[in-house]
Amino acid sequence: MLLPLPDGEFKAYLFDCDGTITDSMPAHHRAWLTALGEWGGDFPEELFYAWGGRTVVDVITDLNARQGLSMPVAEVAARREELFQAMLPEITAVPGVMEHISQAYGRVPFAVVSGSTRESVTASLTALDLLDRFPVLVCAEDYARPKPDPEGYLLAAGLLGVDPRDCVVFEDTELGVAAARAAGMACVRVPAPWER
Repeated sequence: MLLPLPDGEFKAYLFDCDGTITDSMPAHHRAWLTALGEWGGDFPEELFYAWGGRTVVDVITDLNARQGLSMPVAEVAARREELFQAMLPEITAVPGVMEHISQAYGRVPFAVVSGSTRESVTASLTALDLLDRFPVLVCAEDYARPKPDPEGYLLAAGLLGVDPRDCVVFEDTELGVAAARAAGMACVRVPAPWER
């Protein structure tokens, strides 16, 4: 099922990674539950999806505050990444997005704008044999203000040399859609796994 594009001629396609290019959100949630559980933390599925697009550091910090814990942020983040990477062989691409990548590759430039680390994004795209399609990766460590702030998307447009108004964004989270709109970009909302 090809997701419909908004009207217009777009000079660049910008993609979130997890849940947008890669159907990885269920695996991410399992990795979170295991990593947090080792420290007595929890991350209910509804909250996990509501917080989609937030950085790992922000999530752990806020879960600590909500749950009265003092989980070590760097250790939990590293453990979550280790667990997620072990699941990469089971990750697949999101079909409607993959069709756009196949149809537009070589015709317009692509970038990834993700709240995940470069390590995680690179591993996910490599597992799907897609890394070479994305010359620009804007990841959590590349910008100061996470989604819904437009900084990441504006940075990607600048790196591609394309006016933000000429970009279309593919996003699966409300924070990501808000970031794209704040950047002045058109947006395609990618359905969540249970909506497909």
